[in-house]
Amino acid sequence: MPSEPRATWHFTADLDGFLDRAGEFLRTDPAAHTALLSVTDTLRVRGLRAYGDGDPLFGTYTGDDGTVQGALVQTPPHRAALSPLAPEAADDLARRLADVSPDLPGVATERRTAQAFAEAWEKHTGATATVGIEQRLYRLGTLTPPEPAPEGRARVAGEADRELLGRWHEEFGEAVGERPAMAPGEWADARIAYGGVTLWETPDGTPVAMAGTTRLVAGQIRVAPVYTPAARRGRGYGGAATAAVSRAALDAGAAEVLLFTDLANPTSNGLYQRIGYRPVRDYAQYDFDFVR
Repeated sequence: MPSEPRATWHFTADLDGFLDRAGEFLRTDPAAHTALLSVTDTLRVRGLRAYGDGDPLFGTYTGDDGTVQGALVQTPPHRAALSPLAPEAADDLARRLADVSPDLPGVATERRTAQAFAEAWEKHTGATATVGIEQRLYRLGTLTPPEPAPEGRARVAGEADRELLGRWHEEFGEAVGERPAMAPGEWADARIAYGGVTLWETPDGTPVAMAGTTRLVAGQIRVAPVYTPAARRGRGYGGAATAAVSRAALDAGAAEVLLFTDLANPTSNGLYQRIGYRPVRDYAQYDFDFVR
């Protein structure tokens, strides 16, 4: 007599196998799974080493009824990205990963799951979990471009902008206190390949801000990153670039246009809400030390 299904995690290094197993689950709530969708799409297009030299790890959580109810993607040396999880799934994941990936550097997911997993990681490993950046996910409602718009225009970045994009990508990471997810040149090449960065330039053609977007996956596009060099801030360039890429995302057929903000930055949170973005849920990042 066959045994009853039992809730458990399944790990793999096979991206196609993971997508076959978890794809439908991820597509049921594209907003909640935006990070996992965009990361796996990049790995599919750019290769498994797009984010670093280590082999990615994928995981799915199957409930007692045999359906997928959770997912994990970790691209070394970065934090694990998780779908929202029930507390028992987060605890079981921490227990299993303590053996599979004991040097896990951290986790990033919606706030309650992040806290539950961090507490379980401390319990199962003896490590210390420290809260990092806390974010809010926004979804575009009615797009309301800033008025008056700054002088200049938006244009899609091309090959001639590769060096600039790489430099601004690094500067953005420094500004938010985060290690860039991809090497500057790789990131620039990946975005240029599908028109994934829009520049705002002044009337004389000088680029003064950029706004990027992920590829269209499961009906959603996420705006990321938005960056204005320090000397150019306070003039509306970042907001104009964001409005431009948001309109382009809608024109490309996105059912949902999303973005993350740093909750510690009231300026950006206020700006995006004025453009038409509305809060969805809060997220948190935790960093783990390796002391056992």
